[in-house]
Amino acid sequence: MRRILVLCLFISGLALAQTEDEKRIRSIFDTALTDGMAYDWLNHLSNQIGGRLSGSVQAEMAVDYTKAQLDELGLDKVYLQPVMVPKWVRGVPEFAYMETSPGVTTNMNICALGGSIATPAVGIKANVVEVKGIEDLATLGEEKLSGKIVFFNRPMDAELINTFEAYSGCVDQRAVGASEASKYGAVGVIVRSMNLRLDDYPHTGNMRYGDEPINERIPAAAISTNGAELLSTTLQLNPDTKFYFKQNCKQFDDVKSFNVIGQITGSTRPEEIMVVGGHLDSWDLGDGSHDDGAGCVQSMDVLRLLRKSGYTPQRTIRVVLFMNEENGLRGGTEYAKVAMEKKEKHVFALESDSGGFTPRGFSFDCSDADFEKITSWKPLFEPYMIHSFTKGGSGADIGPLKKDGIVLSGLRPDSQRYFDHHHAANDTFEHVNKRELELGAGAMASLVYLFDKYGME
Repeated sequence: MRRILVLCLFISGLALAQTEDEKRIRSIFDTALTDGMAYDWLNHLSNQIGGRLSGSVQAEMAVDYTKAQLDELGLDKVYLQPVMVPKWVRGVPEFAYMETSPGVTTNMNICALGGSIATPAVGIKANVVEVKGIEDLATLGEEKLSGKIVFFNRPMDAELINTFEAYSGCVDQRAVGASEASKYGAVGVIVRSMNLRLDDYPHTGNMRYGDEPINERIPAAAISTNGAELLSTTLQLNPDTKFYFKQNCKQFDDVKSFNVIGQITGSTRPEEIMVVGGHLDSWDLGDGSHDDGAGCVQSMDVLRLLRKSGYTPQRTIRVVLFMNEENGLRGGTEYAKVAMEKKEKHVFALESDSGGFTPRGFSFDCSDADFEKITSWKPLFEPYMIHSFTKGGSGADIGPLKKDGIVLSGLRPDSQRYFDHHHAANDTFEHVNKRELELGAGAMASLVYLFDKYGME
């Protein structure tokens, strides 16, 4: 009889706790949807500051602005963490055309890839060799590639529902295509944009030369998906088609920038640190609203939402706006380095870097035991249709924090439209839906609340 009574009391306690959690999470979402700040902050970042390429004036304006906003929230501590970042400048807009016969040309939409060298002042014009991937280079060899422009034309796989998986399946041609093609004597590289939609927007993104000598490096540019389709069709009809492009980008010496950090100090376990964040830098073609202005303002609002709901965290909660995710990951690497030097104990980190679209759930990089406990929280997110919890993956900036015992997580919005805007001129404020953005902030604050309250084993 006593065992039955104890069991009943235990179940009753669980039901009460569940009710308390439901009320707290409801309060968080209500505040996010009726009194959120994320959209207003994003409006300023996007429309008053614009694209925030590392090392740019706009990036430094974003540092000043977000620090000022965190100061206004009355957090326990707000500070800047210095970090040296690369400074790459696009320069005068790029120009390109294909030539099917002498004097017969069609202009093409291209943009230089981040980190690329410039073309010669007069540009480059050469015959084009189309390939579907880096593996094709060795098959063709120097005989067929020397003196040519290599055209990487492997599209994202439309059959994959997870568009980030499709992106991963072809992004190597952007990242190292130029470095690999130069080994066979190619003079330039044109890469199909990482985009599932057919449009006229070229999508930039980082590329790297590694240890390749400067005099052996070749310029690389992205071409819009419509342009890639047209160029490919034209080459089939006329293999002697030539391509001309000119770009004026330049790499400068590293410059000083900052991660922007604000925190609420924990009431009973201040030595245990939880991080929520996104990256403050963006590419320069649009204003970086989805990538990753959305993640930054959502993360900032997490701390405000917890305060507004009346919750006092046990653990220290930090918002970190990382600098230089796009072309170096210097901010995330520096944050983890300093944390290690200070022997800080990080127990949880959540990143939003998948756009401000409708949130569907979270991914978790953690042990099986931790994931089992986390999945017990799924019913609390079902009323908001944000209950897709998957194991594996988190975020690039929090990745360097990974070690045994820490749980890393990533907000996972619906990804079907993300690559329509990713790294392109149409990554702009008008493409962010206010309610979707606020739902993401509410979901992140709710997960942080649950982890702080219950922790992991």
